[in-house]
Amino acid sequence: MPIVNIQVTREGTTPDRQSVTAEEKAALIKGVSEVLLNVLNKPLESTFVVIEEVDTDNWGWGGLPALEYRKKLAEKTKS
Repeated sequence: MPIVNIQVTREGTTPDRQSVTAEEKAALIKGVSEVLLNVLNKPLESTFVVIEEVDTDNWGWGGLPALEYRKKLAEKTKS
């Protein structure tokens, strides 16, 4: 029984949204389940998909909180 954990940032795909939509989550669940069916022959009924939304305050890269790193990148690309 496969268990797939997907972590996404808690921000929408457009500026006016603060999370992934239910439709987007359903598409992720369907797509990942189908990949496991096609690649590993795992039945859809035995595949569990967990989607976790992570607040932007709770992750980062480059040694900085995510929003600070993005700001730094934006300033760099303007130069």
